Amino acid sequence: MNVNTSVSVSEVDALQSGPVYAQIEFRNVTKTYGKVTAVEDLSLTVSRGEFLTILGPSGSGKTTTLMLLAGFEAPTAGDIFIAGRSVAAVPSYRRDQGIVFQNYALFPHLTVIRNLEFPLQMRGINAAERTRRVRRMLERVHLSDLGGRMPSQLSGGQQQRVALARAMIADPPFLLLDEPLGALDRGLREQMQIEMKSLHKEFGITTVCVTHDQEEALTLSDRIIVMRAGRIEQADSPEALYDRPATSFVARFLGEANMLENPDFQFKSDTPQASGTVAMIRPERICILALDAQKRGDADQRQSVNGTVEDMIYAGPLRKYHVRVGNSFFIVREHVASGQQIFRPGDEVCLDWLRSDVRFVAV
Repeated sequence: MNVNTSVSVSEVDALQSGPVYAQIEFRNVTKTYGKVTAVEDLSLTVSRGEFLTILGPSGSGKTTTLMLLAGFEAPTAGDIFIAGRSVAAVPSYRRDQGIVFQNYALFPHLTVIRNLEFPLQMRGINAAERTRRVRRMLERVHLSDLGGRMPSQLSGGQQQRVALARAMIADPPFLLLDEPLGALDRGLREQMQIEMKSLHKEFGITTVCVTHDQEEALTLSDRIIVMRAGRIEQADSPEALYDRPATSFVARFLGEANMLENPDFQFKSDTPQASGTVAMIRPERICILALDAQKRGDADQRQSVNGTVEDMIYAGPLRKYHVRVGNSFFIVREHVASGQQIFRPGDEVCLDWLRSDVRFVAV
């Protein structure tokens, strides 16, 4: 295949000498489609080597943000910088980036090897170096024996590995992932999450991922951004977002949350409640016990309330209880263990939690 390339000698030398991963910055970026504002006054910095995931419901602006960064859309206002250089007016094909789409977008008429060679050939990399990089990358993604196959002869997980390998093989300054595991079943998704985390740890490439899968975001990310109506609702580490959500929207969107809105019992916490907030506690922080269960040694640090089980859902490693406490409704999750007491609908139970596990979030 003869491919014309406009990559300069200095650019090729830079590629061959090793990657320089980019810092990404959005400065007051707005994107509108007619009267609809998809992204509004977005300011965001992605550090070199960071794995950032953007989460949000449909219409939140997460995919538009990724398309702006990829160069498939241009900002209506504001600017985007990559490694300190404005790229708002630079088309996608002139941005040195790796992209993995949900459908992988592999070339169906090329073998795995030729799919991996293509981005290197476009950058003017010589044949010997292409062969070396392809061999190394196939070994890294455990596909050394499948280089001669066509994409149609691969499983979904294998195609996903090829797509990742092709995106990373030229050591682009940053990598964009658009629902990269959305086409895989649950077992393969979990397997590929481990593989992607390992690849990111090894290569350290600056990565921006858009996904609707909360578990995927929590597993892979150094930092997560939750978007709502085109704006950032909260940006933080996975642990902080889950354990200390700033708003009721984030608390409900990222996992399940018990919101104690106007309960008919007096709840206690270790911190005072600020105006305009509501108390929240995660389902796995609550213990479900028989009414006559022995009190814990740290009872002075806990709160207990009595309620009635309305439903019990068995989900393999977990049981989920729905419990009515006066006018409040609680979800409780506990890990299944041998010898554990199982409660049924209609059973009277005690719910017990540490006061320090109560969080106050903005309404």
